[in-house]
Amino acid sequence: MSEVIRLTTPMTDEDAERLTIGDRVLITGIVYTGRDAAHKRLVELLDRGEELPIDLAGQIIYYVGPSPARPGKVIGSAGPTTSYRMDSYAPRLIARGLKGMIGKGPRSEAVRDAMIKHKAIYFAATGGAAALIARAIVGAKIVAYEDLGAEAIRELEVKELPVIVANDVKGGDLYSEGIARYQRATA
Repeated sequence: MSEVIRLTTPMTDEDAERLTIGDRVLITGIVYTGRDAAHKRLVELLDRGEELPIDLAGQIIYYVGPSPARPGKVIGSAGPTTSYRMDSYAPRLIARGLKGMIGKGPRSEAVRDAMIKHKAIYFAATGGAAALIARAIVGAKIVAYEDLGAEAIRELEVKELPVIVANDVKGGDLYSEGIARYQRATA
């Protein structure tokens, strides 16, 4: 196994360029949350030529709708949601400077092309590990769209959030590569 790469946000082009599919990464810093309802609103703002409520330059968005925090906790369970629901919006946000996305499941060709063009990374988080992932979140506050409840945009302060590089800036795709390896092994 390769060694774990430690990454501090915000991300740079150089950070993205050094990552390769399969790399295990621990993210520390600020990560924003956002799911499809928030993404739709962000793109609608862009369509109207208005400013976004957060500066996306160098940032990472985690596709999560966390559960409410229990007393004494920063956040509730925070497992990844399926990323394809953001695929129609992601290329626009990547073009605006978004450097990373965290979720689960494969991405569309348009998203992968935007990641190559604008040097962005797609990280996979482990589904089913929501309580474990929540331990890496040391701070959380709503910064936009409070009316969306769990789907509001939150600013998370994370310490060593564990993820794996699923798509890199060279066009690597861990999902398609994994399927191809499995098919060769069973042929």
